[in-house]
Amino acid sequence: MKHKLHSESSDFCNCEHEHHKNHNHVHNHEESHNHDHNHDHDGEFNLKNEVLPLVVILSLYVPGVIFENQLHNTFYSIGEYLLFIPAYLLSGWSVLHTAGRNILRGRIFDETFLMTVATLGAIAIHKLSEAVGVMLFYRIGELFQNIAVSRSRNSIKALLEIRPDYANIQTEGELKKVPPDTVNIGDIIVVKPGEKIPLDGEIIDGNSQVDTSALTGESVPRTVRLGETVLAGMINKMGVISIRVTKLFDDSSIAKILDLVQNAKSKKAETEKFITKFARYYTPIVVFISLAVAILPPLFISGATSSEWVYRALILLVISCPCGLVISIPLGYFGGVGGAARRGILVKGSTFLDTLNAVNTVVFDKTGTLTRGVFKVAKIVPSNGYVEQGLLELAAKVESHSNHPIAQSIRKAYGGKIDDFEVRDYEEIAGYGIKAKLENRVVIAGSDRLLRRENIAHDNCQLEGTVIHLAVDNIYAGYIVIADELKEDARQAIHALKRMGVEKTVMLTGDNQAIASRIAQQLGIDAYEAELLPEEKVNAIEKLLSTVGKHNKVAFVGDGINDAPVIARADVGVAMGGLGSDAAIETADIVIMTDAPSKVAEAIQIARKTRQIVWQNIGFALVIKGVFIGLGILGVATMWEAVFADVGVALLAIFNATRVMK
Repeated sequence: MKHKLHSESSDFCNCEHEHHKNHNHVHNHEESHNHDHNHDHDGEFNLKNEVLPLVVILSLYVPGVIFENQLHNTFYSIGEYLLFIPAYLLSGWSVLHTAGRNILRGRIFDETFLMTVATLGAIAIHKLSEAVGVMLFYRIGELFQNIAVSRSRNSIKALLEIRPDYANIQTEGELKKVPPDTVNIGDIIVVKPGEKIPLDGEIIDGNSQVDTSALTGESVPRTVRLGETVLAGMINKMGVISIRVTKLFDDSSIAKILDLVQNAKSKKAETEKFITKFARYYTPIVVFISLAVAILPPLFISGATSSEWVYRALILLVISCPCGLVISIPLGYFGGVGGAARRGILVKGSTFLDTLNAVNTVVFDKTGTLTRGVFKVAKIVPSNGYVEQGLLELAAKVESHSNHPIAQSIRKAYGGKIDDFEVRDYEEIAGYGIKAKLENRVVIAGSDRLLRRENIAHDNCQLEGTVIHLAVDNIYAGYIVIADELKEDARQAIHALKRMGVEKTVMLTGDNQAIASRIAQQLGIDAYEAELLPEEKVNAIEKLLSTVGKHNKVAFVGDGINDAPVIARADVGVAMGGLGSDAAIETADIVIMTDAPSKVAEAIQIARKTRQIVWQNIGFALVIKGVFIGLGILGVATMWEAVFADVGVALLAIFNATRVMK
């Protein structure tokens, strides 16, 4: 039986960031390949600022190419240098600057070093137009890549724009605009039509419709009424509503989401780290091969000239630049995270997209995950002289200190005023229920398991549904049946996972066997475990982790409020965060803002698409570069083919990476 409040105590809610998982969360900010000179900035992308220098460069470069012979024949080729050197510096300054800075820091071998050596070498052998061409086309490639990053970033940035600018706080007879972080719990704020709701709170006056799309990705407005909870970041569409603030701004869901988005890049996927390491070894190998190409043939091949083989070596350096890989792979993952954000799925880093690819077992919590978690009192059965209203009043009072949906449903059904001072010696017994004193009577409310523990005799052992038993001074007083219903897309979620090849779906619940069996059958879930205590859920996950095999992963999907230890222990923790659960956003690797279980399959689909595109880019770049390196050594490829092999491959990989956004 799942009186979830009682089966999973607050002790377990404090299990924040227990991220010592099998897949090792990546907190090391392993340095990328220092493309910070153009594309790895967090500033606002401005197309005009990017295009203007290109126009100036082209105005120097194009006449230089057209009149190259005439310029070359000027005194000491001074005309050629006057056009091409400024164009070279304008187009390649960021590359030269980054290469120089990295050399001073002891990081010599990267793609900027390759390009600097290749182009300076080309200038030395008087191939000025080709040297400028390499830098120019690289810069054009950077422009397209910046546009692609900007598009990806905008999907995530939309979340940042939900940050409210002000709150209308109600003071003596007037409204005053103040910063949201200055508002206190209990203050009354007023939100007019078209304004963002600045803080989490409860509606105390008015009804309206709110746009939740920035938080959830859902375009259909939601109707909110008196007494309902609204979250910061929602937009009020219709009526004026007054809200009593229930959380400080720094503790609100929106503040945690903003922090999540801003820190998502720190957790890099294994493929990203592999490419960083690959480039670290690949670049010096390329440099030494190029040196060998420049030096050895003139020594051992008769008729071979130094200028010819130096030129081939420079071509080899340009071809070998790993720009396409270094740029497009992080972009692919960034696009995956951005594309997921557009659909109301917040992924805390690309490493979790990689892990999702290996998930073959998905474990669901029941209440609030597969079921709506919107409880109603369906039946009151008093015993031993109690009447229905008296039993309901007793239950409402003993549950008065709880904020769990079950407790809330009981208090709502009662409807009367409860004096907090009536309840003394309140004790929550994890996995069992609540014990408290009311008017010097010891009252317990909870599971059948609690009654057995307290040795209280009763005949209502095998009831179906979520049942709260009550007893007063060790005498059974009756029970209350709480109704919950399945989410609309719960069945669709399980079927979608199976269609995608997920081998096993499991449900874990503290509810009784009868309920668990019925729901598992309705949804087509492969296996379930019922009547679990909080620590038994962790044990169940441990057991699954030990049986899935080395290369397979287990995902756990819970509501995040009381499932923190299980979410933290699974390979991928997925939380339903639509109701603004702090624990969901803090503990989980992936947060589903719509509370829809079908989004789990969608997240896996995005992860698979992302990985597919990333490996397409890796394969494509390596094959093309391999072919052109061979052509360069044989002397078939010129510097222009080298530019295509470098910048062309990077551009095609970038365009391919942006597909994951769709």
